[in-house]
Amino acid sequence: MCANCGFPAAPGHWTEAGTDTSYDRLQARYRRASLLREVLRDHGLTAHDDATTPGITVSTKTGRHEFAGDLAAVWALAEKLSGRPVDPLAPKFVCDDDDALSARQDRD
Repeated sequence: MCANCGFPAAPGHWTEAGTDTSYDRLQARYRRASLLREVLRDHGLTAHDDATTPGITVSTKTGRHEFAGDLAAVWALAEKLSGRPVDPLAPKFVCDDDDALSARQDRD
């Protein structure tokens, strides 16, 4: 249980597999949030993970924000906030590494 916010401690997310240290886990969370921001940008949304609570905040450009407890909840919440389907597996976003994602964004 977090002494500051009262949230129960969350188990690690599967995307953090292979992280050995707390530093590595934090870096994995920040990287995941960065990738989420890239995917959600086209929907007028952003994602934020401050690593102090077990989850991700999804926000609109108008300042409305809601909390998603896990990655699956992010997609449902993004669809709710944007009012349209969100496909994280769209060809635009599926790639092998960050360089490929950057290259695709530059083309768009």
